[in-house]
Amino acid sequence: MRHLRPGLSGRGVLSAEQLRTAESGRRIEVAGLVTHRQRPATASGITFMNLEDETGLVNVICGAGFWARHRRVARDEPAVIVRGILERSTEGVVNVLADAIEPLRAGVAHRSRDFR
Repeated sequence: MRHLRPGLSGRGVLSAEQLRTAESGRRIEVAGLVTHRQRPATASGITFMNLEDETGLVNVICGAGFWARHRRVARDEPAVIVRGILERSTEGVVNVLADAIEPLRAGVAHRSRDFR
């Protein structure tokens, strides 16, 4: 990811570290390797993705409608760029509520731990 950062930064894609100080409620873009995809039975169709970049981890929340529209990319791509709304809880947990996703050509072989 470090090698891709100049191009990503030029596009306005924020790093995991930058999300800590970015304004909550703002539409942002993040990018990274997908480390996990999870859909708990109690989550009402919501899928959680974790992305990792060179500065840390990003929690991405994918609603059922988003997942239905973007299933192929969200399920199959090893690295992605996600656009969404930045949410910060009172406990300081940062999430991105996804509204768009696209493949990120990272040029590495990578497999995530999915739906375990």
